[in-house]
Amino acid sequence: MAYTTVDNSELFFQTKIYTADQQANRLITLDGSENMQPDWVHLRNRVSAVNTDVYDSVRGVTKHLATQQTTAEATNTNGLVGFNTDGFTVDTSWGNYATGNGYVGWCWKAGTSFTNDASSTGVGSIDSSGSTSTTAGFSIVSYQGTGSTATIAHNLGVAPNWILIKSRDAAENWVNYHSFLGAGGYIYLNTNAAAGSGNTSIFNNTAPTSSVFTVNTDGNVNNSGDDYIAYCFNEVKGFSKFASYKGNGSASAGTFIYTGFKPAFVLYKKSNGAENWFISDNKRDGFNDDNEYLFGDITQVEGSGVNRIRFLSNGFQMTTSDGGANGSGDTYIYMAFAESPFVSSSNKVPNNAK
Repeated sequence: MAYTTVDNSELFFQTKIYTADQQANRLITLDGSENMQPDWVHLRNRVSAVNTDVYDSVRGVTKHLATQQTTAEATNTNGLVGFNTDGFTVDTSWGNYATGNGYVGWCWKAGTSFTNDASSTGVGSIDSSGSTSTTAGFSIVSYQGTGSTATIAHNLGVAPNWILIKSRDAAENWVNYHSFLGAGGYIYLNTNAAAGSGNTSIFNNTAPTSSVFTVNTDGNVNNSGDDYIAYCFNEVKGFSKFASYKGNGSASAGTFIYTGFKPAFVLYKKSNGAENWFISDNKRDGFNDDNEYLFGDITQVEGSGVNRIRFLSNGFQMTTSDGGANGSGDTYIYMAFAESPFVSSSNKVPNNAK
């Protein structure tokens, strides 16, 4: 029996906590026991109300986007200036809010470059390129919009469960496809709005396949001549999960969500109503039941001392009745990545909760 294909999640995802010191070209080294050169890095000030800046190796260093904004890609030569074999390099802008401010960096690894010439391969209708890890179920895909219905190779080999797309050239929303929402469903990362449904202009009401995803004429995903970046994920047993849960409104016996691993990172959002996106990880507090949270869609500083979520050996449990996490009868979507699988394929021994 295969318990997981990723016994060591640190090869593909790590969270880094550090403190600003305004040092130029500062090397931020990941703390894990495994070296990991990240390809997708989210940097967030924990104590100042500022944006989460997103960098990736496909667009290149200094090219950042902000998850709380619709703004186009900008160049920041004093931001993230290097992807290193065991971390990343930041310059002075990550200390300009105040020396001593705490930061968090969420880091994912893809790693294998690809280029797809659609006319030559017959895969997709427009060209794409990027970086992929089929082991981790993650690809970063760059493409140029046509303004007409198009299919784009994602290079995962299986259908993605989650796709996040952002225009690099124009003020457009961060659009999410989530398999729970269905082919016509969508939800914006940069707003607290409920998920939409029955839409044909974004994903053409077409579910992604094992080789391509589909975009239609909506400017959020396919303006003619504009460049786009897409982050695509498929579930990997024991490492990642992209699913939904139903809230029960109980703080003392909140909804339990089985993932098959001890979580290191969870992003979640109420999908049937207006609530913020919340992010919890195992580093910023690291102990139950006070996993501190940040927002994905607004710049509010880190919340602390609030019991919301409990990380367990095989999933997570909500410890609040708040509508943003566990409203009675409400539906929530989430993405989660592992600290460790519930049962390792190497030693076949269940892990422990915190």
